[in-house]
Amino acid sequence: MRRISTLTAFLVCLFLAPALADEAAQTPAQMTIQNQIQAFRSGDDALAYSYAAPSIAGFFPTVDSFMAMVKNGYAPLWNPQHFQFGKSKEVSAEQVLQEVEVIAKDGSSWKALYTLIKLPDGSWKISGVQLLKADGASA
Repeated sequence: MRRISTLTAFLVCLFLAPALADEAAQTPAQMTIQNQIQAFRSGDDALAYSYAAPSIAGFFPTVDSFMAMVKNGYAPLWNPQHFQFGKSKEVSAEQVLQEVEVIAKDGSSWKALYTLIKLPDGSWKISGVQLLKADGASA
């Protein structure tokens, strides 16, 4: 019986270790994107809105207007089946470009090109997203 529990513990660690390592390896900008997508998925619109840069909040001054824009123009990001980070480029100490490969709810493939900025308080916020079909056509 002890061998089974030891084996079970070993297998759990074996499968969880890569997931924990991947999360630990994420940059702060990637965590911002991941957190926003998780907020979209869980229906926490106010939390999702909190990851938008002040410039985006200026265009969409309410959570409702922001979510309407996301659902109408960026539906693949609102509740994707799957997403994974691609290439990242540090433009400056305060700006990062991040590719995200997305499989939408309907199974279509997309590439999202995020621009993030670092605010004076050290937090990273999403200042723009360009969404492209996997074949390269703009959405």
